Amino acid sequence: MSKKTRHFTPALFAFLRDLADNNNRDWFQANKERYERDVREPALQFIRDFAPHLQKISPFFRADDRKSGGSLFRIYRDVRFSKDKSPYKTHTGIHFRHVDAKDAHAPGFYLHLQPRQVFVGVGSWHPDGDAVRMIREGIVKDPAGWKRAVGRKGFTNYYELGGELLKRPPRGFDPDHPLVEDLKRKDFIGSVELTQKAVTSPGFLEEYAKLCKAGSPLVNFICRAVGVGY
Repeated sequence: MSKKTRHFTPALFAFLRDLADNNNRDWFQANKERYERDVREPALQFIRDFAPHLQKISPFFRADDRKSGGSLFRIYRDVRFSKDKSPYKTHTGIHFRHVDAKDAHAPGFYLHLQPRQVFVGVGSWHPDGDAVRMIREGIVKDPAGWKRAVGRKGFTNYYELGGELLKRPPRGFDPDHPLVEDLKRKDFIGSVELTQKAVTSPGFLEEYAKLCKAGSPLVNFICRAVGVGY
């Protein structure tokens, strides 16, 4: 049996903790070598190594190891419309998107690395209005399929559904529908919390692949609802 690879180390979380305490351009430039060595390069290698696992889950998702515009989110924050002008994100995000995706709101598989907040996410976060409508219509058309996707033990053993909800049933949908609470969802995501120890252990790649496979029924349902391949 081949030795399992260790992609992430405690140095990644140490850098992010230090960045949170020194979120300014001067500090980042002085520590950019640390960022490259301890954060970006391990993340890009994780993306490359996950590609064959992802293909087994679905050929319609992409593991893109480009330094910019790929599966790894930029460290730089968009501060144009934010009161918080801190220039850098204090977490590392990796998103394996659908091949037809245009942005981070498309269906996919996500990994979030942040001190004291590590989790795997699957599904569609903040989908646009048309996609939300199609997912809700998909639930109405195939309620049994939705229940299978999010109710089977392979999913519920790991994941909890989360995200934002409408306060009232969405316009155009039956307020007495038995799945009205799901129709009120603005996000169609499942997540599972992990520990830093788990992420920095050898073999995490295989554990992540297992979690993505367990969450794939939700992603599959969303893809069918919005009319893209899975």
